[in-house]
Amino acid sequence: MSKRLRFSSLLAILLVAVLVLSACGGGSDSASNEQVLNMLEAQEPPGLDSAKTTDSVSFNILNNTMEGLYRIGQDGNPTLGIAAEEPQESEDKLTYTFKLRDAQWSDGKPVTAHDFEYAWKRALDPATASEYAYILYPVKNAEKYNTQNGTADEVGVKAKDEKTLEVTLESPIPYFKDLLGFPTYLPQRKDIVEKYGDKYSLEAGNLVYNGPFVLSEWKHNQNFVLKKNTGYWDVKTVKLEQINFDIVKDGPTGINLYTTNKVDVAPIPGEFVDKYKDHKEKINVEQSSSWYLEMNQTKPAFQNKKIRQAITLGIDRDKYVNEILKNGSIPATGLVPVDIKLNDTQKYRDVAKFDAVRFDPAEAKKLWAEGMKELNMDPNQAFELVGDDTTGAKRNLEYVKEQLRVNVGANVKITSVPFKERLQRGKDGKFDILLSGWGADFNDPMTYVDLFTTGNSFNRGKWSNPEFDALVKKSKNNANFEERGQDLIKAEKIFLEDYGVAPIYFRGLIFLEKPHVKGLVRHAIGPDYSYKWAYVEGKK
Repeated sequence: MSKRLRFSSLLAILLVAVLVLSACGGGSDSASNEQVLNMLEAQEPPGLDSAKTTDSVSFNILNNTMEGLYRIGQDGNPTLGIAAEEPQESEDKLTYTFKLRDAQWSDGKPVTAHDFEYAWKRALDPATASEYAYILYPVKNAEKYNTQNGTADEVGVKAKDEKTLEVTLESPIPYFKDLLGFPTYLPQRKDIVEKYGDKYSLEAGNLVYNGPFVLSEWKHNQNFVLKKNTGYWDVKTVKLEQINFDIVKDGPTGINLYTTNKVDVAPIPGEFVDKYKDHKEKINVEQSSSWYLEMNQTKPAFQNKKIRQAITLGIDRDKYVNEILKNGSIPATGLVPVDIKLNDTQKYRDVAKFDAVRFDPAEAKKLWAEGMKELNMDPNQAFELVGDDTTGAKRNLEYVKEQLRVNVGANVKITSVPFKERLQRGKDGKFDILLSGWGADFNDPMTYVDLFTTGNSFNRGKWSNPEFDALVKKSKNNANFEERGQDLIKAEKIFLEDYGVAPIYFRGLIFLEKPHVKGLVRHAIGPDYSYKWAYVEGKK
């Protein structure tokens, strides 16, 4: 690069930084207890249709602007939302009858049981093509309807009247109430969905809200704003008047915004961890989030088990978390993270222990050479590694690329794309290797193992194993919870020993957070944040 070009690029970066610093947040150095938070988001929300959306950014917005029968409480457990009281349960634990409280949408119309029935059946409708339809499969005949082997009328969700919702399950499951706070189980207004059609939920004004906040502004790829929903049934609990989010992909820019009091919370990127390791405003955040490499098994190279195993064995996970991430993440020892419970007394990972996921560069190189020879492929053939375009994601991709070069002998080319495009490329199978992550939707190993059943929409690499599928299917309907747990462990063992993905790390996060931020609830499982209980106090 010529000196002139380098100088011009530096000048452009400085100008952008100045503009971002002046435009973001709207924070002030003056003393104020104004109930406003200024936050950062690293990605543009792809869309807010709860029947279709699949990403954590959209889930966080929906969690704070919408409400289902339950929501995640301050302690991480389900707490009553639109349900006025705990449901009446049948003796066989298959039928639940919910009474709805008096609640309204942001346009003043009442929230009814029909809104729930409509939303669930819309997500299951094959025409909707919801990737998350399967999460409704515990409901009786939901899978049959979604797979065109049944009708909507047969699905076990019925509005008995405006305030009564009856739900019938296929079989008892230990995490049913956890599901009821998940975005796919949120209500929707049929008239609003039909009014906006393909544009539904793509703009702030193209949907209505029934949660603690409303999305009042949304400038795409720039910022969005949440404001208190004055019509929310529990509005007396909500103290914040407004939350401003600026979309900033660059970690150092986020730190600059924090240190200049433009934002109240900022993630600490890896290159700043040492600087802020003893900072009094640093906080560690636990997450039940698993990150891994998906290998596209529609392509001949990754149909070879030795190639998949070589990639798995070729990554030094200890070095990755300690020298690159430095954010409290830990090396992955499997697919299911350490926070997930097996039962009421045991953590899953304490019982399920395997040695398939390890670092063995000598074996990795051997397997790679053998696999490429079996495939009659050039060992130097280039493979595309796809990931996000944030500064942190790019550092992660560079590390993986170098690990596979040095420890495996693989020639990897990086493609960094915006978050929404990465999701779409995964869905369309447009990758060789995909750096992916999954956060727990509910506290049960099923939220992870179910992803990799044959035909699951989130099984991006298209790994498939009939024995694995049978164990997962059995576990979905097995009322013997002890046997069910052992079957899920067997299923994960099959998956790991066939190298369905290459697990890398279980994610932790670290932030800087201003002392005046109070009551901000972070969830290890489900959506990341709840602002319902947050407030500002003692701001200087």
